[in-house]
Amino acid sequence: MRKSLIALLFAASLPALAHAMPEDGQRQHAERGQHLFKQLNLDQQQRMAVGKLMREQMQARHSITQSFLDKLPAAEQKAMQEQLAAAKAKNDQAIRALLNPEQQKAYDDALKQLEQRRAVKAE
Repeated sequence: MRKSLIALLFAASLPALAHAMPEDGQRQHAERGQHLFKQLNLDQQQRMAVGKLMREQMQARHSITQSFLDKLPAAEQKAMQEQLAAAKAKNDQAIRALLNPEQQKAYDDALKQLEQRRAVKAE
């Protein structure tokens, strides 16, 4: 259940991420991070160390969020999962509506591969 909740939270965040993306398709926070690296003139070792620290921060933030979500009553967790699943389905339909048939097939294949990777990771 925990892994499915995490997957649902991730899926629900996709629309927000898509909304935050500028028209050129580059993520704004990635650009800010690259800009920061350029300003600081970090060498490869420093970039790797900063990247590691940023990943650790993301994992810590995820753990804290998960600890609070675990405190929710089971009924609220289920309701949240259902809402997240509905939002994901709606978003998937909206994305597919924008694509031509060839792109839809590629999109479906990418989703299947993502699910397979998640299943392998879950084992």
